[in-house]
Amino acid sequence: MPGYNLVDEPWLTVRPVGGGPPVKLGIAEALARAHELEGLVVEFSTQLPAVLRQVLLPVVADATGAPQDLQEKGERLTRESGFTKDELDKKLLPYLDEHRAKFDLFDPEAPFGQVAGLRTAKGETKGSAALVATAASGNNVPLFASRTDADPLDLTPAQAAHWLVHAHCWDTAAIKTGVVGDDQVKAGKTTGNPTGPLGQLGVIVPTGRTLYETLLLNLPVTPPDILGIPQWLRGPHKPTWRPRKADGLLDLWTWQARRIRLIPHQDETGQLRVARVVISAGDRLMPMPEQEPHTAWTFTAPARKSTSPLPERRPRRHTQGKAAWRGLEAILAPTRQSSDGAFETSILLDQVSALQEDDQLPADYPLQVETFGMVYGTQSSVVEDVIHDAIPLPLLALHQDSEAHQLLLDVAEQAERLAQAVNNLSADLRRAGGTDPIPWDKGQRPGELLLHTLDPLVRRLLAGVRTAGTDEDVLGQGRFAWEQLAHRHAWDVANTLLLAAPAATFGGRTLDQPGKAGKTQTYRLGTAGANFRQKVNEILPRHADAVREAAAAQAAATVPTPDSDPAPGADFDY
Repeated sequence: MPGYNLVDEPWLTVRPVGGGPPVKLGIAEALARAHELEGLVVEFSTQLPAVLRQVLLPVVADATGAPQDLQEKGERLTRESGFTKDELDKKLLPYLDEHRAKFDLFDPEAPFGQVAGLRTAKGETKGSAALVATAASGNNVPLFASRTDADPLDLTPAQAAHWLVHAHCWDTAAIKTGVVGDDQVKAGKTTGNPTGPLGQLGVIVPTGRTLYETLLLNLPVTPPDILGIPQWLRGPHKPTWRPRKADGLLDLWTWQARRIRLIPHQDETGQLRVARVVISAGDRLMPMPEQEPHTAWTFTAPARKSTSPLPERRPRRHTQGKAAWRGLEAILAPTRQSSDGAFETSILLDQVSALQEDDQLPADYPLQVETFGMVYGTQSSVVEDVIHDAIPLPLLALHQDSEAHQLLLDVAEQAERLAQAVNNLSADLRRAGGTDPIPWDKGQRPGELLLHTLDPLVRRLLAGVRTAGTDEDVLGQGRFAWEQLAHRHAWDVANTLLLAAPAATFGGRTLDQPGKAGKTQTYRLGTAGANFRQKVNEILPRHADAVREAAAAQAAATVPTPDSDPAPGADFDY
């Protein structure tokens, strides 16, 4: 069976800078040309952090070393020519040559990211769909699906490599097949398997203008003694596994969460394909390490049995259906030495902020932040949804005392409060009409529609704040423009609800107030509309002040003087 070496084979799809069709490259050429490439192109969004963490970042870090301090990181990040000739000729390429055999996808002794000869007691295998997060397999095949487990899913070696590293990062939890050599198998199975490590995070990946910049943005400052070694230098791997701590950053990035074997075959044209696989339990990460760079953190109250009075620091998960800008309070929260805050941004974004403060990155640097997450169902045994978003992030907004920081937090909060105001209006109208409000966890509430219409406005504001820099006048204009447009969109949604209200809402209904014996409240259309207007004016004070000032100026201009006749209709009682 011919080999397939990831160092040379064109398995990575990349976009050239300046446009043009994507091209396919191996690891060596992709790194050599990283400054000429805009970024990776993947078949499935969550493959991107998997390829970065399982392959590209650890190769770069192990070959050239991680930055030792912020100055070194800034110097390396801002090179327009990418990796230097010395880095390529004396470190990266020799490293790949030395360890070339470790990157062979079908090596008989130590296949990349796999266990050679992995098998079950009865020699069973699974279809390659078991690797593919988007493919229905096992009990997750719909009744009337177009394919079943019996239908082969032939993967090219490039596809198999992507789904291999994806499984190590994102694979579902629960029961896994028992294999020969695993001393923890019971009745042919292993239970209690967690999801892959990234499945337990809200992944945050900063990206730059080129693949080279993205690689450096994702290399945290790390002393050599805690860098560790990647999985390909820890092998060859065996069927046995154990719960353990990550032994350094490179071990964490290349964590072998599953024991996997790809079974290649040649199709009728002689091309290599993968249609069958073996997947079993792998190492269990215990606990999530503090140095995990690709997530923000949240502080929660100590567990009841905990002896520590300090809040617990946990990875922050992304929320299904929420745009990335709706989590800005965590993305923009500075790293704290104490634990008195609710959120903490990722190590990588904190270091980017420090680089900008030291003037090693310009304030208008076009930083993008991509967020990734997986939503699991039925005890995390199936994938229900995938979370992916990308937003421009102004570097100045990462500084807690900056105007840009406060502006973006205010805007995100205002959007959420406007959505809640619309939902309250809907609830009041429904009560006035004789029905119950839409449950928060069921149906489509109108506040979500408003947030959808506000989404492009917030993204445009994020890009504008980046170009505005520290100009407070421009930032003030942007804030006022946002409030004007947000007011208009909020009333567009509200008017739709008000116009659709049935006639019964004019008279309304009087209902008992829950938990307040003997007290009632009357819900009617007029009251609901007035309450909404008052709430919107509270949420958008600059727009409300401008409207009041304009109305006062117009009234002053139309007040008749003693020597002039009153305007037509001036004595009409409106």
